[in-house]
Amino acid sequence: MANNVTVESVRSIPKTVEAIGVPVGTTGAVPRQLGLSRAALTAHGFDGKVGQTLTVPSSSGPTVIAVGIGDSRKATAATVRRSAAALARAASRRASVATTLVDSVSLDARSAAQAAVEGFVLASYRYTDLKSGVENPAVTLSFVATGSRAKGCDAGVERGRTTSAAAWTARDLANTPPAYLTARMLADRAVAMAKGSGLEVEVFDNDKLAVMGCGGLLGVNRGSTEPARMVKLTYSPAGATGHLVMVGKGITYDSGGISLKPSDASHANMKMDMSGAAAVLSAMSALKALRCRTKVTGYLMCTDNRPSGSAVAMGDVLTFRNGKTAEIHNTDAEGRLVLADGLSLGVETKPDAMVDIATLTGACMAALGTKIAGVLGTNDAFIDQVKNSAGRADEPVWQLPLERDYRRLLDSNVADMRNIGGPYAGAITAALFLAEFTGDVPWAHLDIAGPMSVDGDDGWLSRGATGFGTRLLIDLALNFTKPKR
Repeated sequence: MANNVTVESVRSIPKTVEAIGVPVGTTGAVPRQLGLSRAALTAHGFDGKVGQTLTVPSSSGPTVIAVGIGDSRKATAATVRRSAAALARAASRRASVATTLVDSVSLDARSAAQAAVEGFVLASYRYTDLKSGVENPAVTLSFVATGSRAKGCDAGVERGRTTSAAAWTARDLANTPPAYLTARMLADRAVAMAKGSGLEVEVFDNDKLAVMGCGGLLGVNRGSTEPARMVKLTYSPAGATGHLVMVGKGITYDSGGISLKPSDASHANMKMDMSGAAAVLSAMSALKALRCRTKVTGYLMCTDNRPSGSAVAMGDVLTFRNGKTAEIHNTDAEGRLVLADGLSLGVETKPDAMVDIATLTGACMAALGTKIAGVLGTNDAFIDQVKNSAGRADEPVWQLPLERDYRRLLDSNVADMRNIGGPYAGAITAALFLAEFTGDVPWAHLDIAGPMSVDGDDGWLSRGATGFGTRLLIDLALNFTKPKR
C-alpha cells in the first residue's frame, strides 16, 4: 500500500484547503482565526492539552480544528508528533489540510517539522490491501512556516517524508498475512527496495546457507515447505565515518514449531514475527535519501517456523556459522537461532558495532509491557547511542542487565549451550545466548516483542503493526559514532 499523504512546506495557507489546524496552547492568547474565546473553548471541554482537538464547523470556507499543543515554550518532538497525529485523526475526512503547528512552538523548526510530518502521516496509516473496495483517501498536508523558520521547516518536512515513509513500509510488511509474505517474497521485496534506494543486495538460498554453515536459520526452516532466505544489504557512502551492522529477525510466521503455541489472539499476530527484519530493511532504504555518512550492513534472517515430520525436535543439536552448538529445549525459542547466524556473519565484517532487533521474548513484554522495548548489550557507550536514538524517535526502550552469572542457566550436557534458560529472566538469558555470537564487537540487542503492535489507535500509532524500531535505527545510523571497546 502506498503512502497516501502528500506533505509540503508553504509560506501561506493554500486558498483551496478544506481544513485548517490551529494550534492552541494551555496558556496565552487564543488565535483569532479560531473565532472562539478561551472561555468558550473551556466550555466545550478543550483546554489546549497536547493531543486534544475541537472541530469548529463553518458554513463557508474551510473547517477549523483547534489542536492542543500544551505549553508551546516546552514543546518537544514527542509532543509535536502527538499533536500532529491528533490533527490527522480529526481531519481524516478532509482531502487537504493546512496548519501553522511548526510556527507555533519554540522547538527548532527542523525538528518540529519532522516530528509533525511523522505524527500526521503515521496516524493516517491503515492496512487496507486485502479489504474489498476500501482505500486510504489521498490527503495533502501543508505546513505553513514563515520568516526565519521557513528554511528549517523545509528541511524538516523533507526528512519527515523519508522517515515516515520508511515506518509506513515496515508496518505494511508486518501487517501482511504469512501466505502473502513468505521468506522468498520478503527477499524479493528487499531486492526491489534495494534497487530503488541505493543499496547493494545479495540473497542466499538454502543451498548457499548450508555451504556457509548457517545451521540456526536452516534448523528453524526444517519444518517448513517454504525455503529460507537470508538477505544481505549494504549501504556504502563515500568517506564513511564508521561501520554499523544491523541484524533483523525475519520469522514470517511463528507457529512455535513442535513447541506449538496456544490458539489465541497472540498466535494470530505471529505474522508480525518478522517485524525486526522489516525495521532493518525499511530503515536502510532511507539512508541514501538522508545522506547518511555511516556504512551500514544489514542481515535479514527469513523463514517461517512450522511443525511437521521434518521439524527440529527437542534434544536436537544445531551448529551455527561460528561453529558453536546449541541443544534445542524449546522450538518456540527460534528467533535467537536465526539471529545467531546473522550476528556471526556480522562479526566477520569487522564492524565498529552491531545491533539486532527482534520480537524475541514474551518475558520482555511481561517486564516492560507493550509500549517499551528492552535493550541489552555488551558496550554501555553504544547502548547509550541506542537509547538516545530511541528518545529522539519517541520509540521508548529500557535497559535490562546482561547478568553474566545467568549464563550458567544455558548450560547443556551435550552442546555448548541450550537455547532456553529456564522459567525466569527469559529476556536476559535470550540476550546472553545471542552474546555468544558477537565476539568482541560492541553490540546491542533490541527486544521489541511488546511494542510490535497495538490493539487500537494511540497517538501516532495506528492499530496493527507499529513499525517500531524503524525510525530508531535510522536515527542510530545517522548519528552513529564508533564506541570505545
